[in-house]
Amino acid sequence: MPLSFHVTTDMRPGSPLPEGLRDRWRASSVESIWLRPSDWYHPAVDVLVEAVLRDADPCAAAEDLGRARGHDGVGIMETLDDLACLYRTAGVVTPPLDAIRALSGGWADGSSAGVGSSAAFDPETGLPTRSYLELRLRESYDAHEDATHRLVVVDVAAGEVSGFLRAARSAATGAALAGAFGAGHPMATLGGGMFAALIRPGDDLERGLALLRAELAARCADVEVRATTRQPVRAWAEPLPATYDGALRLLARLARVDR
Repeated sequence: MPLSFHVTTDMRPGSPLPEGLRDRWRASSVESIWLRPSDWYHPAVDVLVEAVLRDADPCAAAEDLGRARGHDGVGIMETLDDLACLYRTAGVVTPPLDAIRALSGGWADGSSAGVGSSAAFDPETGLPTRSYLELRLRESYDAHEDATHRLVVVDVAAGEVSGFLRAARSAATGAALAGAFGAGHPMATLGGGMFAALIRPGDDLERGLALLRAELAARCADVEVRATTRQPVRAWAEPLPATYDGALRLLARLARVDR
């Protein structure tokens, strides 16, 4: 199924686009961080500029733009730096965190094109949250599959990281997990730089882990993102405990959260 975008705008018919800010944004981005000027424009650009000028909610347009950037193979740091160029051009020092999260979530979705949406969806990573994985684990235990399934756990955390770089690292990790294991495997962010995926018994675990490490190395190649990512990344398989309650305690321990 082709990737689709839901760009919308509430501009009145016939009203001019805010071309001045858009053109200054493009010039700033191309002069400083953008690698291929010919692929900079996307219709979500106009909607995002309009939201910034009106001081309206930028999240929907930012998510669409992030999805387009990820689908086109633009790196996460280039995508985030481009957003920063827009806000600096508009006289705002730092983009709002909601816009960063929306952009990152869209980027992860566009990059992986494989993780389905869920009510428990984390916008930074493009992955479901821990509560979703708990639900899928319940299904595995009810079907008596717990003895054959395993959890692949990934730890990318390297010290305290906030805002911009955390969003970049999380989005890159979410896309790498989806790229390595695919949409057929329930996976989630556990918080604090920890991620997990439920692996079936017939899967080639060693190949999946090798692909995951390669995907992470490629997606975190940017110097700033790499500096916030554990080197080497920790990725390993955990056997599931004998009971569902034990599995919940395992997730809580992995997430470093008291339950």
